[in-house]
This record gives sequence, C-alpha cells and structure tokens, in this order.
Amino acid sequence: MTLTKRISDHNFIAFLWHAGFLAFAQNFMDVDTVIPAMVIESGGNAMHIGILTAIMLGGSSFTQLFFAPYVSHAPYKKMYLIGGISTRVLALFALGAILFYLRNNQSSSVLGLIFLFISMFSLAGAFTNISYNDILGKSVLPEKRKTFFSAKQTIAGGIVLGSAFLATKVLSAFEYPENFGVMFFIGASLLLIASGGFWKVKEIEPSGLRITGFGHFIIMLKKKLKENKKLPYFLGFINTQGIIISFLPFVMLYAKQTLYTQSSDTGSFLLFKVIGIVLVSLLVFLVSKKIRYNKLLYFNVLLSFILITFTVYVNNQYLLRYVFILGGITFSLYTITMNGLLLEVSTTENRAIYTGFAGAGNILPALLPIAGGAIISLFGFNAFFIMYIFVVLSSLFFIYKIDCRK
Repeated sequence: MTLTKRISDHNFIAFLWHAGFLAFAQNFMDVDTVIPAMVIESGGNAMHIGILTAIMLGGSSFTQLFFAPYVSHAPYKKMYLIGGISTRVLALFALGAILFYLRNNQSSSVLGLIFLFISMFSLAGAFTNISYNDILGKSVLPEKRKTFFSAKQTIAGGIVLGSAFLATKVLSAFEYPENFGVMFFIGASLLLIASGGFWKVKEIEPSGLRITGFGHFIIMLKKKLKENKKLPYFLGFINTQGIIISFLPFVMLYAKQTLYTQSSDTGSFLLFKVIGIVLVSLLVFLVSKKIRYNKLLYFNVLLSFILITFTVYVNNQYLLRYVFILGGITFSLYTITMNGLLLEVSTTENRAIYTGFAGAGNILPALLPIAGGAIISLFGFNAFFIMYIFVVLSSLFFIYKIDCRK
C-alpha cells in the first residue's frame, strides 16, 4: 500500500494530537527548569546537575546509537513507539510517588531513586524517538514535513503557554516536595493521553533498511559516512550546536546558587522560556515556505552566543527571565532545524538508522554537561560560560559545509 494524501492527512492529525498533549504535559516535567530545580532542592550540586543533564539530553540521544540496530531490524515500528511512551508514563508516575512517600528519607536515598527513574524516562524517550522519526518520515508526505514541524511547534507553543500558568500555580501552591510530586502526576496523566495519537497512526509501509546487529550498524555507519557527504557535517553540527539544549539546567543552578531563587521563581522562568518558544515557533510557521534551513541555523548560533554572553552579566532575578526567553528561542530553533535536517539527509528506507547515526552526534552533548559540572565546581561559572561559547561558535563550520538549501 502506498502513502496517499488522505492517509498522510490522517497521520498528520494523529501526530499533532500527540504533539498537543505532549506540549500540555511538557511544563510539568520540563527538563530545563522543573527537573533541575527538583534535584537541587533534593540536595543536588553542580556535579549532580551535570550528570542529570547528560542523562536527560545528550546522553539519552547518544543511546540511540545502540537502540537503532534493534529497532531498525523490525519492518514495522508502531509497537516500539507505543512501548516507549508507556515506559515514560510509568517513570513519571514513579517519580511522583517517590516525592510523596519517600520525602522523609535521607536526601541521598531520594536522589538515587530520582536518578533511576529520570534515566528510565530519558532512555525510553531516546528509544521512542527512533521509531517516531521513521514512522513520521514514511507516513507524512515530503511536502508537508516542514509545515508539520512548524505547525507542531506553533500548536505546542500555544498550549504550553497556557499550561505554564497552571504549572506555576502548582509549584507555588504546595511546598517541596509535594509541589514536584503533583507536577509529575499531572505530567504522566497528560502524557498517557498524548500516547493516543500514536495508537491512531497508520503505518502502511515497512522500513526498507534493516540492521542485524550492532556490528552491522557500525559497518553501515562507516559506509554511509563515505556515501553521504553531508552526514559527517550533520553529526558535527549536532555535536557542537547541540550542546545549547543543555545550557538552561546550568542556568537554574546558577540562579539557585548566586541569586538564591525559590520554587515560585522556577515557575516564572518556565513561563518565560515558553514565551520564547511560542514567539519563534509562530515566526517559523509563518515563513516556513520562504526561509531556508541555512538561515535558521546561522541565526540560532548568533542567538546562542547572545544567550550565553547575556547570562554572564545577569545579576538579578528580573533580568534572568530574559535569559529563559532566549533559551526557549534557541531550543525551539534547534529542534526545528535538527529534525528537519535529519529528514533531508535521509530517505524513507534508511530514516530509522539515520536517527541512530544522529546518536553518534551526541557524544559531546553527552560528555560536556559532566565536564561542565566539574568546571563549575573547580573554576566557577565564568569558565563554564567561556567553554560553551567556544563549542557553539565552532558549529559555524559544519553549518557552512552542510549548505542545506531547502
């Protein structure tokens, strides 16, 4: 059976259903503000934030390198998709339960369990993402993809802006740890509803390329690196510009340690981050048919430089809000461009395995947060900011070499 416009439109709506409810849930499990703040208030320090960020962001994506051979072997991947999101739901419910029923234990015991279920949540997300990209790529017509990503960000931004107010109220209505427990219970419930979109997707075409094991996967990676001239630069781009998605958790640590922010401030930072996401998502949606990825990539590097530099000079909680606006903008732009580039450098036959290849592009984003935690502990925040600026600016070379004209 071939992909028709009718089936494509059906899948388009199903994926948007998931995106909409995921956006509603996002604020209650936000990896840039809520989870880092929860870990800090549970007794975490700079190294804990570094390890946490490595697990949630770069590290989880890096594991796609190992998940891809297993997932790619199956011609149809819908059940992998559903299994992955179900695991994430269970992990969130477990986090909520820990904060309610184990809150009187020693902080080290609580932190250990928190890291266990955050790891489960993050790794399940990486596992799910492989199937997601494969099914999306072959279930939505090519001419609708950029529209989908921009519409997804716009709809998500509108919903997440409204839910940000509710999340802010929850954070301030309860004391620690009940406030974070309620947040995770709400997030898990909404994520469960979001999974309904995956159940509705019609996966009509099998994947053309299969991998029989990790050894075969490495052979394929070497082969594709030679055949596809843009793939090495795509991986270089993820390894450099990709670190910007791990910046805001360290800003939360900076806010807690130097500006002495509280849970109510966490809600405010979350809200301002969402405002940034909404602004840039709406803009990209309006110009999606006119603007090329190249311009978005260069623009995001400039904004990332401004974001890090501005953070250095922030000395009060009021100005820090604008850091989170910029953070929301850079994160949203990176998400749109990275996913779009992945679809452009791959094909329907090899998209799942290319998603696994993208995991190899997350080596630096996986390791740098841990190094960042150590640098902050030993040399302070200024050395950390300089390191991030250097790596982000190096992405300009890879953007130039990719030269994506779509």
